[in-house]
Amino acid sequence: MDDKKLLALFGLKWNPFQADLPVDSLWLPPAMDSFFFRLENLVIDGGFALISGEPGLGKSKCLQLITHRLRRLDDVVVGVMERPQSNLGDFYREMGDIFGVNLSPANRYGGFKSLRERWQKHTQNTLFQPVLLIDEAQEMLTVCLNELRLLGSANFDSQCLLTTVLCGDTRLPERFRAEALVALGSRIKLRLTFEAYDRTILLEYLEHSLAKAGALHLMTEGLMETLVDHAAGNLRVLNNMAAELLISGAQKELNQLDEKLFLEVFSRQQPLEKRKTRQRLPS
Repeated sequence: MDDKKLLALFGLKWNPFQADLPVDSLWLPPAMDSFFFRLENLVIDGGFALISGEPGLGKSKCLQLITHRLRRLDDVVVGVMERPQSNLGDFYREMGDIFGVNLSPANRYGGFKSLRERWQKHTQNTLFQPVLLIDEAQEMLTVCLNELRLLGSANFDSQCLLTTVLCGDTRLPERFRAEALVALGSRIKLRLTFEAYDRTILLEYLEHSLAKAGALHLMTEGLMETLVDHAAGNLRVLNNMAAELLISGAQKELNQLDEKLFLEVFSRQQPLEKRKTRQRLPS
């Protein structure tokens, strides 16, 4: 179904279950206010922050909120690494693009010096450290992570030239226990760990999403509680189920989504999944 027709049918400003939402409408997870406050102080001093947790709990949206919030501060420069899995040469190319420094991978020492000089000059002029955000940081090569540590350290490790936020799944904090990355792990000043949400928080999230989209009437209270109970504490699972119900409700031209629709949609899927499982079993 065409998105415009779907939105018009339910009176929605946007689809609240899609990933591409207006940043002002994003839900703020618990503990984020405290993390934001501490991160804004870290931008003055520099250093590393770590965000980690299982997939689907809102880590990337957290980075989106951080970007939006920091860019509202005067003189704060925020760069985002798009390709964390790069080798060391491509790592320097991207760092040069992010911070506006013309780097040659063939002259890595020159790139090292140029980046540090750019950061030092920015800090002297603004009193804020430049900020680098890296999503899916568990994919970074060990050599690139250590290069980042060395790039941002000056005066025998007494001065930080960069504020770096590393974000990734549960493999990321585990990597800092390895001998090759212990030095970086010991320099992480700020940590935020996402864990599965309880039903009260998921209900708060669902109500917030519907209210921001202008459609608190979209779901019955019973359906909202049913979705939350089947989401396993995961925002992505919750959104995926709700998005499927939204499309099914539009096809049926319903005015409101309810528990009956939930049973119809997901009871159809379960027998299909069981048949596929039986087909895979050896005879």
